[in-house]
Amino acid sequence: MITTADLKTALLDLLYEVQWTDIKFIVGGGYGIYLKTAHVRQIEARTLLQEWPEPRSTNDLDLFLRPELLIKSERLKPLADAIAKLGYQVVPGAENYQFMKPGSGGNVAGSLKIDILTGPQKRFEGTRVKADNRRAKPRPSVGIHAHPVDEAPTLDKGLLPITLDGSLSSGNRWEAEVFLPHPFTFSLMKLFAFRDQLEDANKEFGRYHALDLYTILATMTEDEWEYGLKLRDQNINEPFNAGAERLVTEYFSAHDRLGIIRLKESPYYRSELELEKFISALQELFAPRTRSYQEEY
Repeated sequence: MITTADLKTALLDLLYEVQWTDIKFIVGGGYGIYLKTAHVRQIEARTLLQEWPEPRSTNDLDLFLRPELLIKSERLKPLADAIAKLGYQVVPGAENYQFMKPGSGGNVAGSLKIDILTGPQKRFEGTRVKADNRRAKPRPSVGIHAHPVDEAPTLDKGLLPITLDGSLSSGNRWEAEVFLPHPFTFSLMKLFAFRDQLEDANKEFGRYHALDLYTILATMTEDEWEYGLKLRDQNINEPFNAGAERLVTEYFSAHDRLGIIRLKESPYYRSELELEKFISALQELFAPRTRSYQEEY
């Protein structure tokens, strides 16, 4: 079983190998949420909600690359070299943007996976990068692609720097900086991921994404909340904002909506979680015409 300590070591190993480059990772997914939760606990920040779920397990690292790294692909050669050096293998069908390191004895069970992602496809218009729904493919090729996430148009806004300090696989200590997406961006991605998985039994019907959405909002600091409202207002006429508003209204606006039902079905759900405040905050952030939460926070 992959632990958070394993993920930290894997990420530090990768950061160590690219330390002399300008490659910076934006960490999303379950491990990004774990890092954010640990961060706000450490600094004892006031957060949007007081009750949080326990961190859920994950066996992968979702690493976002800034689009400019793909546009100037020669800058990614050290990353391709590092992934190969550290023993990762390409995932069939997702070559060059998903990589897996087999577990003990070469077993798939217990393997650790890296997903390489980036911002929306439109960021590559007019460049040499060939992008579609599945992958952004740099030219010339250096062995690294990235999966475009159209639901992350604000990927580079309000990033939170985090210092990782721990052991490399060699046993030596190392520290390096990574970045976390702003909760507004993180929530957008989780909303659309929930929509894509709510009927998929193999993906737990979106339960984990519903839980993640709660955790992302629950651990927002006051400054992040205020900046999130600014991002909402700056992008109020963008199609992704309208899509997010529909999803919140349809799935997360009341206790009998499917998103809240899925959240309650999660094995990490606890009755102490502040669902009413979560619903109100989510509506204020993405469906402000439904209800206002700003004065309550």
